[in-house]
Amino acid sequence: MHCDGHSEWSTGNIGGMMPQQIFLVTRSRGPHWNDAVAMEQQEKWSEHAAFMDALHAEGFLALVGPVEGTRYALLAVHAQDEDEVHRRLAEDPWSHNGMLQTAEVRLWTLRLGSV
Repeated sequence: MHCDGHSEWSTGNIGGMMPQQIFLVTRSRGPHWNDAVAMEQQEKWSEHAAFMDALHAEGFLALVGPVEGTRYALLAVHAQDEDEVHRRLAEDPWSHNGMLQTAEVRLWTLRLGSV
């Protein structure tokens, strides 16, 4: 990953592929979240965890985690565009059952470091 936020293969339109970009995604707890139990005890936790692990393994998710003291999680995502972000996260079992909702997707220009 170059310090400009683009991976080496995505510095141009290679073979018809659009360049990947980095998006910051805020997801919020949905109406079916049970505040009385821990995250790992929520309905369909295993399915959600397996889904997120798979997205991370393929490089779509770079960083993921809950924001302490809030009802939000923050994700750093590699995607071609915002539509891809929404489409991929809509496949999450926790999106289907109302546990999580995508609250915001913002394009991020990384200036220093890498993800």
